[in-house]
Amino acid sequence: MPYWLMKSEPDELSILDLKRLGRARWDGVRNYQARNFLRSMQVGDLFFFYHSSCPQPGIAGIGRIASAVYPDPTALDPESPYFDAKASSDKNPWSALDVEFAEAFPTLIALPRLRAEPALAELALVQRGSRLSVMPVEPAQWAAILSLR
Repeated sequence: MPYWLMKSEPDELSILDLKRLGRARWDGVRNYQARNFLRSMQVGDLFFFYHSSCPQPGIAGIGRIASAVYPDPTALDPESPYFDAKASSDKNPWSALDVEFAEAFPTLIALPRLRAEPALAELALVQRGSRLSVMPVEPAQWAAILSLR
């Protein structure tokens, strides 16, 4: 089974929000490479839920992919911050999917701790300049991160 890491700003959707909701739509991905990774996901795949753009970024827990991808409705909504004027109902280049809660970690695994782990040196998240919001995680990297909880 492939593993993933997905970033969300906690004021938009946090791991605790997902725990409370049980299931939520993951939308607003506006990078083609991240979108392609999203389109590669299968129902049941697990992902690390990463809190980004906040005072202490890091991995907050685990989620599970709960649906197949579908056209991202936020691209068509002029009121959405993710609106894309070039998108239409016939040609929507953006995708969304549903995710569900799996586990919240007792403490956040902060980005500096992730960067300090030699087994994660090749993880895109710890590479300087990497800003992808969705990325694959190799099984050995997944195990290394789990050992940090």
